[in-house]
Amino acid sequence: MTKFLQSGRRRDVCALLDDETLQAQAIKSRLEDHYDERIEPKSFYAALDRLESSGFVETHTEGIHDVYALTDDGRRRLHEHVNWLLARTSVE
Repeated sequence: MTKFLQSGRRRDVCALLDDETLQAQAIKSRLEDHYDERIEPKSFYAALDRLESSGFVETHTEGIHDVYALTDDGRRRLHEHVNWLLARTSVE
């Protein structure tokens, strides 16, 4: 697995973007709800920037807002990770 998905937060961002595009604030809010704690904006945007610079996430403009979407490579890596997790939890 690439080092860019070794961060749980980055993996969770990819999971949120697997089937929809979202504004950064919507992603941050959903993560905060899931973690039940506030995320520092600097840390959150650093994670988004790393995902974008690694080619896993891309930004598009919709109206006056930027939205984030998972790239094909990001989706492939996320699904590889999910399959790896599922293989570890399978009962034989």
